[in-house]
Parts: sequence; C-alpha cells; structure tokens
Amino acid sequence: DSSTSRGLGDVYKRQTLWCMLLIVLYVVVNSYCMQNFGTADYRSAIVNTLFSVALLALVISLKRVSYYGLIKVEKVKKYLYFFPLLLIISVQLWTGININNTPSEILFHIIFMTNVGFLEEIIFRGFLFKMMAKDNLKSAIIVSAITFGMGHIVNLLNGASLFSTLMQICYATAIGYILVIIFYKSKSLV
Repeated sequence: DSSTSRGLGDVYKRQTLWCMLLIVLYVVVNSYCMQNFGTADYRSAIVNTLFSVALLALVISLKRVSYYGLIKVEKVKKYLYFFPLLLIISVQLWTGININNTPSEILFHIIFMTNVGFLEEIIFRGFLFKMMAKDNLKSAIIVSAITFGMGHIVNLLNGASLFSTLMQICYATAIGYILVIIFYKSKSLV
C-alpha cells in the first residue's frame, strides 16, 4: 500500500532529521564548552551531564532502552577478542594526567569526558546506526564511523592544528568503526 510506504518514509525522514539535529547540537554544545570553559571546568561538566540526562530520559520515555543498546552484554566471553583494542583506545591516556590541575578540575574533567563518551555512543552508535541499519547495514556501519570521525573537525575551531585534527579524524573514524562493529555484534553500548 503506497500510503503505508509513504508513512514509513516520513518516519524515516523525521528520524534522520532528528538524528542530524542531535549531532549538530552535540558538536555545537561541546565546542562551545571547550572554547569557553575547557574540559576541566564545572560548567562543561554540568552542561554535558544535563545533556546526558536529557538523552537518557528521552530513550526511557520512548521505551527504547534495550533497542538503543543500554543493556548489559550477554555472554561477555564472546567479546574478549576485542580486549586488545583497549590498547588502541587507551592512546588518549599515554600522555598522562596533568598534575598541575586541582583535584576538583580533575574530577570535572572525568565527569565531562564520561558524559562525552556516553553522548557519543548513544548518538553515533545508538541513534544514527540503529536508524540506518534498518535499511542497509553496511551503509549504517560506514556512515556511523565516518560521521563520528568527521565530528572531530570542530577541533580546528578549538585551536588544534590542521595536521593533528586530520590525524584525530582518521583515528576517530577507525575507533568509530571498531565501536560500531562491537555494538552490532553485542547489541550493547555498555
């Protein structure tokens, strides 16, 4: 029936629009926080915590907690072969912690980064991937990974050099690919 397919097309267009708006909002909000407050400021931590709580409330209100992967991993042993990938992800920690920061700045940085991780997972793997995977799994994996990587281009606005930003985009795209595959296989963002 053409009215049913037209109705499903409208739903898909709305989901796509909301997903893109959410990505733009996330990038703009975090770019603003990093430019004006930094990652170790209480205001950045509060803004990202409120953003995380709002998205979590949305997922709960839509009754889509398990659909978007906010569930524990079943049969964890199946995913132990991904464990070495933690070395790749740990690259961010190799430069160490800035010991010149106060304990409160370190705490706010941890809160900020924890929320960034949650927001990126739910937006790029949860919303974007799940929305696209219904129609084309390969495209969903590729778009999720590339979009996640390209989201890091805003670091140019935050004062990063072109070379380091391009390297971060490549790195983030690769990590995005790994994370979307893990999400696809495990059905869990956790």
